[in-house]
Amino acid sequence: MHIGFVNPQGNFDSSSSYISEHPDFGGQLIYVKQVAIALAQKGHKVDILTRQIIDPQWPEFAEPFDTYPGVDNVRVIRLPAGSKEFVSKEFLWPHLVSDWVPNILKFYEEEGGLPDAMTAHYADGGLCGVLIEEKTSIPFTFTGHSLGAQKIDKLEVTAENLAQIDEQFQFRYRIIAERLSMNRSAINITSTRQERFEQYSHRVYCGAVDFNNDSRFAVIPPGADFSIFGAQERYENEEGIYQLVQERLARDIAESRRDLPAILASSRLEPKKNLLGLVQAFAMSQTLQERANLVLLTGGLDDPLRELTSDEVTEEVLAPIRKVVEENDLSGKICAFGLSEGQEALAATYRFMAKRRSVFALTALYEPFGLAPLEAAAAGLPLVATQNGGPSESLREGDTEYGVLVDPEDPADIARGLERLLCDSNEWEHFAVAGQQRVLKTYTWETTAQNYLNQIEQIVSSPQPREQAELLPIHPYFLDPEQQTDVSLEELSSLYFECNQNLTTAPAT
Repeated sequence: MHIGFVNPQGNFDSSSSYISEHPDFGGQLIYVKQVAIALAQKGHKVDILTRQIIDPQWPEFAEPFDTYPGVDNVRVIRLPAGSKEFVSKEFLWPHLVSDWVPNILKFYEEEGGLPDAMTAHYADGGLCGVLIEEKTSIPFTFTGHSLGAQKIDKLEVTAENLAQIDEQFQFRYRIIAERLSMNRSAINITSTRQERFEQYSHRVYCGAVDFNNDSRFAVIPPGADFSIFGAQERYENEEGIYQLVQERLARDIAESRRDLPAILASSRLEPKKNLLGLVQAFAMSQTLQERANLVLLTGGLDDPLRELTSDEVTEEVLAPIRKVVEENDLSGKICAFGLSEGQEALAATYRFMAKRRSVFALTALYEPFGLAPLEAAAAGLPLVATQNGGPSESLREGDTEYGVLVDPEDPADIARGLERLLCDSNEWEHFAVAGQQRVLKTYTWETTAQNYLNQIEQIVSSPQPREQAELLPIHPYFLDPEQQTDVSLEELSSLYFECNQNLTTAPAT
């Protein structure tokens, strides 16, 4: 079978560059890459379709084709969309319609054959899946990863500030693209049941898809790569990473504390990741400060607690953290640095910290799935994670706990969760083993890929016809953005505040 992965702003390359260094990248690159590789290893031909970038700041994304070393049957295909330079995902919408989708169709026409099915990722990929199906009848699955409605909620949008916020995030395009994607996909793939019933039930998606209809959804959780994150694996530069970590600890941590366990966090510097809440929890607990150091892995920044950055969002996250550190005299107890060698270096760092009986913490305000803690668990670290989102399913089943869930908006609860593991060696041992076994049994990429394959084979072999009345008409803007029919702010306002779907389902012209 020939399967296309539609992910225009993924920016994939053979060495998985910049995964944690830009908000457009992150976990979705790992997700798509690993599912694609696992499908290819089952003998299927896989294309990862993404945008070509010819920009000296992003040299890895210039060539039209790329592969992953040692992996057969996977191609990264980069096709132009708009300007040659990097463009953030919020401003790609018109270029996807006018350039990128036509370039995909032209590419396959010249190659002499289309994929059997597409799997589309995020709102922009979903929109492209819609447009490709409209032209070719190739079915697609839609994996939203995280939906725009939840981000609007978190930003506390009101009628008064909607225009200002939309100017930055372009929600009016994203929401309508998501509605079209979930409506016209052959099936919607979520990582958890919670994602399905909480995200897709949001009022802004009313009339787009019935979240109670089992035939329209499949829950397929992501996996951890044990060949990278396994506790017994060894990176070729394993000892070099251990040395780097020790050097950073020596730089930031008081000499008498350098052998203590760590409370380890690894995430992009975004407000929703709530690193501030973790630092506040550490600051309020004398017990935690006596028993552990706090270590933050922060993408490509080498010394973020001291060096000012030019990135406003990054500085927005770091400034209040620095303030808590200063006001609570945490200097010598907290360390922050970045890793530049990708997932292998991250896995080696996890193993180094596990040897010190450290704890991994994910305190995001909301985490749609939460792959990072599962990777840390594979390496042997017990987990403290947000109760909001995916970890509530992956780390708990019935009354059985595989990690400690905490309220991310309550620093005292975060502190209690961390103290539970750091103050009781039996608890640390129990959760280190339980978490690792949970991931090994339930969350592997081979399992994820097989579940995708089951859905795609069913879609291709026995397509389920949809009544025309069930389909949302494609908004005129997404058929030709050069027409004068732009998506208006009033349409978004009506959807978000009134759930009036009529504005987005007017017949296309």
